[in-house]
Amino acid sequence: MLRAVAVSLVIAALVAGCAFDEGVSVTISVAPSTVTARNTTSSTTSTSTTLAYSGPPTLAPGQSLPQPENAPPEDTVEPEVIVGAIAIPRIDVLQTLYRGITLPTLDKGVGWWPGTAMPGQVGNVVLGGHRVSKKKPFRNLEQLQPGDEVFLSSADGDFVYVVDRTFIVQPSDVWIIDQTTAATLTLFACHPPGSTRERIVVVANYSRRTDV
Repeated sequence: MLRAVAVSLVIAALVAGCAFDEGVSVTISVAPSTVTARNTTSSTTSTSTTLAYSGPPTLAPGQSLPQPENAPPEDTVEPEVIVGAIAIPRIDVLQTLYRGITLPTLDKGVGWWPGTAMPGQVGNVVLGGHRVSKKKPFRNLEQLQPGDEVFLSSADGDFVYVVDRTFIVQPSDVWIIDQTTAATLTLFACHPPGSTRERIVVVANYSRRTDV
């Protein structure tokens, strides 16, 4: 099983387009988020302190929440656009994130719902994946437990989300992509495995940034 100890190097390779093939063993290492303070004192200078902000993301003045795009027909072939990468140590997931949530896009890996929040932003990051076909990254989504960590990376940085809850909805329950005033993450896939009757949904909350 992949164990958390610096997603940065592995994720950077994925973002650069070097997707990992199935069967390749990869070790993820993630350094804990820290807030550093430096004090400098001498007989001729006063003490100065520098703090690195490590709190949750916030909206800039005048900025509004992301606006999810309407889903195109499920068989639409979307342009291949890599937006980042995802790692879930609990269920051994390490996949590229592609823009789009149609079936041809999900065949490549994990899809990011266009218009939802990007990793590390205020709003709801919405990601979909297959359970039994192609790379089937979300095959074991039901094994995620509260407290499990999900690592996301994009051009903006590397971020950690912590699983809060898992539940089942109907395919028509598109409210799961609604945007929030906090930074959240929603993973979804068909349920049960091999059926499109329902959807399994995992919601996680922003925890920290790991690349600063």
